[in-house]
Amino acid sequence: MSPASVRKRIGGSGRDGPDELEGEPFLIHYPSIVAVSNETGTKVELIEFFDCIGGAMWSMHHYAKSPIVLSVRNCGPSMRYMLKPGDCILDLQGSSFPAGICGVSVNEKEIAISYIGLGGGGVGASGCRSFAGGVLRCRNEPSGGGRKAGATIWLPRRHRVLIGVDDTDTPEEGATWTLTHNIAHAIENEDSRYLSHTIVQLFPVPYRTKNCVSTVCEFATSDPAGLINNYQRLLEKYTLSDDTGMAVFSGFDPASLLSFGQMVKRGEVRRDHIPQTDGKLELRMEGRGIIGAVAAIPYYTRFAEALSLWTG
Repeated sequence: MSPASVRKRIGGSGRDGPDELEGEPFLIHYPSIVAVSNETGTKVELIEFFDCIGGAMWSMHHYAKSPIVLSVRNCGPSMRYMLKPGDCILDLQGSSFPAGICGVSVNEKEIAISYIGLGGGGVGASGCRSFAGGVLRCRNEPSGGGRKAGATIWLPRRHRVLIGVDDTDTPEEGATWTLTHNIAHAIENEDSRYLSHTIVQLFPVPYRTKNCVSTVCEFATSDPAGLINNYQRLLEKYTLSDDTGMAVFSGFDPASLLSFGQMVKRGEVRRDHIPQTDGKLELRMEGRGIIGAVAAIPYYTRFAEALSLWTG
């Protein structure tokens, strides 16, 4: 029996649960796949939001063996692959190396990713990723059983934007981490994807509200100016503080801000210590919270380090 012949949809649920499956019983579609690149197109971060954690962990284990995969890490509901452009022939072997990423290319507007796999790995490489959210178009091969199958997907080429925020609340009401998250969700659209939210513990200065934390929200966008303006408009509308700081880093890697972030985690820091970053850092709301806002940026998705309290 072919896979197409057993496709069914839910026909109702009785006391014992549904009698039928919705859609294709041997495919799990990834909710979303996003790709960001550096300015020169020499590095790509592939971000796969997954529905099945077992399949995502399986992919992480095996895809890391591909020579064009520089690193891979699990980040909450997503798996992140750091890739270098190029093509390679993978010597696939059942059990030991059954699937991988075999191609990456970057042009001005798009990033293409090619996958290949054996058996169930071919299902993941072909059918499961080809029709994920965010895919512009795909070229895929029939998969299932013991077949080798692959696919190439084309994604919009997006750029990373990191928005750091501090000091939106008062001793009576508000919380910065919740407001920043809700704004990030509200402004998400086809041009801008909200990727991550990181709370950063700062040195507990005397004039803090209570816990002295700031927040950084990460986006992948093809419209940086629109994204930033929309975020600032809502932040200005809903903040409860006159000391709010909003800082924006537009670039692939904010490592140039890390030493400043470490200073702010260790002790009280003056505003004039904020570094220059060749135009990549923009101070949009310059209240007292701007110090914590800038300090949060280099800690995006570095959750354990971000949350550590450096008072020892």
